[in-house]
Amino acid sequence: MTAPDAPALSVVVPAYNEQEVLPEFHRRLAAAMDGIGLAWEVVYVNDGSRDTTLEVMTGLQRQDPRAAVLNLSRNFGKEIALTAGLDHARATDAVIVIDADLQDPPEVIPALVAAWREGFDIAYAQRNTREGETWLKKATAAGFYRVMQRLGGKVKLPQDTGDFRLMSRRAVDALLKLREQHRFMKGLFAWIGFPATAVRYDRAPRAAGETKWNYWKLWNFSLEGITSFTVAPLKVATYVGFAIAVLASVYLFGIVVRTMIYGNPVAGYPSLLAVTLFLGGVQMMMLGIIGEYLGRIFNETKQRPLYFAERYLPSRQASNSPSAAQSAGAEGVDASA
Repeated sequence: MTAPDAPALSVVVPAYNEQEVLPEFHRRLAAAMDGIGLAWEVVYVNDGSRDTTLEVMTGLQRQDPRAAVLNLSRNFGKEIALTAGLDHARATDAVIVIDADLQDPPEVIPALVAAWREGFDIAYAQRNTREGETWLKKATAAGFYRVMQRLGGKVKLPQDTGDFRLMSRRAVDALLKLREQHRFMKGLFAWIGFPATAVRYDRAPRAAGETKWNYWKLWNFSLEGITSFTVAPLKVATYVGFAIAVLASVYLFGIVVRTMIYGNPVAGYPSLLAVTLFLGGVQMMMLGIIGEYLGRIFNETKQRPLYFAERYLPSRQASNSPSAAQSAGAEGVDASA
């Protein structure tokens, strides 16, 4: 979606029920971007919010000509909302991805731009600390990254790294060629390759509102990441089945030998029931793993669009000058996606 008058940089901000934090986020973002010295825009993506997030976004778009608003037709989830924002980012040079909750400080963006100017296509923000999060969430996050490091094969996910990053235009174009329905963006960011570097930062607590990620959603997100990024669980199922078959064969051989030596006394039912339940549980678990992958194949074969946009209000002027936002008109442009 680049054009002759497109800005050099685009900032993509997916949001769901973020009415409290968006005005402060935009203020801090504008202050950080104005100091870079390149024309820029910010693309706010409303992912079917139930509060006044859309009204706040359109208000920012009327006040600041560098703001664009993409309103999805319903809630599609963060991964697809992020993809929609990247689809509508008009930047010619690079695109920055950041959340609106201010846990990822916009003040880190100049450091990402500096790394990009050194020749890296991707500069990802890597966390030193995770303020405002419970020890359980930190521990489970660390465990998830360790699992992905082991299961990822040739593609390695950087540890303690979220979606906050800068990508060159060619990296974004490569990423947008990947249109699968089940999108684990952290895995896709790593899969495309290109020269990348880490920029360390301290993650702040959420500025306002409530997190949308409870432990159940995080668990499902972890399953999504593992099954979308690797077929290792299927291999594990094969190995577990083989190991159980070997153990069963050894046990059967032992029974035959013992029967030949000591006779065949009546075996107890508790041990038989325990073995039956164990094998039944393993079989159900393996069927569940196969079902996860089969469900993904089913969804991909339908070839549905990733999302529908209810409206798209593009940025009206790309400038790094704060005065440009004050002198521009107040009316936005309504266009279909």
